[in-house]
Amino acid sequence: MKGLKARDIMTRPVVSARKSASARDVAMQLLCGLYSGMPVTDQNGKVIGVITELDLLKALKEGKELVRITAGDIMTKEAITVDADTPVEKVVDIMMSKNIIRVPVCEEGKLIGVVARCDILRSFIEPEFITHM
Repeated sequence: MKGLKARDIMTRPVVSARKSASARDVAMQLLCGLYSGMPVTDQNGKVIGVITELDLLKALKEGKELVRITAGDIMTKEAITVDADTPVEKVVDIMMSKNIIRVPVCEEGKLIGVVARCDILRSFIEPEFITHM
């Protein structure tokens, strides 16, 4: 992990939602994109929240219709982000202490990528399994 920065292992391009996006559309994006959460950004690309499958499930459990609520209604507003030059060790510390799966990566206040737990693992594991078509 020594020497690696968030920018070295982040996933990009990154998909984000606007706070006005319907929760149903966010759920569809998560299902189609095969990830479990995404940042919510303003019109300038600043991260203003994060929305996850758990946020959607909580809304459903409370009897809310996903088509009638927005990402802004149910997102976690205090999003934890890291700078592109944050060392990977620090990213892991944040993930462990906050029990989060992914963290948005920002540069000059704007979203540029996401680092997920699997991105960190992937950067250290030599593939031993190959899919043949």
